[in-house]
Amino acid sequence: MRIVLEAKDISKKFIDPVELRVLSDVSFQIQEGEFVSVVGKSGCGKSTLLYILSTMDTEYEGEVWLDGENMKDKSETELAHVRNAKIGFVFQFHYLLNEFNVLENVMLPGLKLGTYSRAEVEARAYARLKQLHIEKLAGKKANQLSGGEKQRVAIARALINDPVIVLGDEPTGNLDIRNTETVFDMFQDLAENYNQTFLIVTHDQSFAERTQRVITMADGRIV
Repeated sequence: MRIVLEAKDISKKFIDPVELRVLSDVSFQIQEGEFVSVVGKSGCGKSTLLYILSTMDTEYEGEVWLDGENMKDKSETELAHVRNAKIGFVFQFHYLLNEFNVLENVMLPGLKLGTYSRAEVEARAYARLKQLHIEKLAGKKANQLSGGEKQRVAIARALINDPVIVLGDEPTGNLDIRNTETVFDMFQDLAENYNQTFLIVTHDQSFAERTQRVITMADGRIV
């Protein structure tokens, strides 16, 4: 199996005003098509790790390998391109833009990447909405959607550029049980039937237990 993400001895410390080590020698691999969750108590380093893996935090020791490339020596411009082309993001808050309709929101990362024409990006965005069974929402403004619908649109947006991995930071944190189930089922379907890779940070133990693999963290380490 192809390894799409690898953390090699990731360590991170803050100095404010005393030295505080938040991550210590974190190492693991994620293979293509895996649906993996990261759990642990608040303050254990989960979100810090996710920011490093997403290339948004570059101040750390160790190495992050994404799609066979070391992220350590890349410039900020190169990292911004990697984030847009190779990583899909799903956050606790959906960050949809109310002035745009659903289809336009999903198109945004595709237009930013610039690989396809606007017409092609629009077709790809609609295909993603259809894949997630929410194409009927395409013409609605973001502020006309329910919380669960917004998060499903955010997932479609995360998939628009065919990322090698989707990173989630508490993507069901604001959802009720029914919508949490819907989001879980979407991730599971995408992993099993489309070979999409997911790494999801979550507080939801029942969500985590049903993923293919659980990485448990405590005090900045994998336990």
